[in-house]
Amino acid sequence: MLTDKIRLSGPETNEPEDILSSSLAVIFPDDITNQHGDRDNSVIYLSSQHGPLTLTLADPQGETSRRLFSHFVWNAGVQLAAFMEEGGAAWSVRGHRVLELGAGTGLAGIVAALSGARDVAITDYPAPEVLANIRGNVERNVGKRAEACVQGHEWGVLDDGFAMSGKEAFGRILVADCLWMPWQHANLLRSIRWFLSVDGEAWVVAGFHTGREKMRGFYEESALEEAGLRIERIWERNAEGLERDWVPDRGIEDVTERKRWLVIGILKRRE
Repeated sequence: MLTDKIRLSGPETNEPEDILSSSLAVIFPDDITNQHGDRDNSVIYLSSQHGPLTLTLADPQGETSRRLFSHFVWNAGVQLAAFMEEGGAAWSVRGHRVLELGAGTGLAGIVAALSGARDVAITDYPAPEVLANIRGNVERNVGKRAEACVQGHEWGVLDDGFAMSGKEAFGRILVADCLWMPWQHANLLRSIRWFLSVDGEAWVVAGFHTGREKMRGFYEESALEEAGLRIERIWERNAEGLERDWVPDRGIEDVTERKRWLVIGILKRRE
């Protein structure tokens, strides 16, 4: 199962809330954890190629930063990392310039750097505490083994130095669990198109934990056409690895079952 790749590492506790949290899988065997970690625990991603990767989590300051939910590791990021390690040539980043948007802890970008990318830019909203935490994760897990930098980037803001220097420069763009804010879809699509190279691909993975309706607008033909992008492939995959067709509306879905599924899209430029 996808969540078998995650462990938490932190101080032992006898607090009732923590004991209950650790027992949820036993009490509710059909449920699944789709966000991992808290301020007291590091998240360990069990990389099949590079051994355990330890990720600390940011402590967001202020309501704006907290609303971004970048202070967790989400299953979409775990799946994207696993694809790059275990998905064969179709998911190879070797030799490519790679950009991660909305990185959170930076897991996908870190795995890309360790998997042979030429260089990696790991970006998130320019909140100092979020970027500082990502830099710490990169230093701890990548060090000098690969080229990886951390940059602040607000989606849709394309007139700063980083955006200007990176225009159409990245052959692979990684986007994990960034579709739950419908009001940001246009800005995210704008950033993807701006940074994506002529023959590049954007790999977008997102969970249904906030509902299918919030994310499906991202893949509407009119939104993609306006941004200058197209869908190369789109499908759904659950935590056990079962795959099925993408359906924008499945009617009323059981919340517990819905949490097990991700939507995976590969985008290319419309040219």
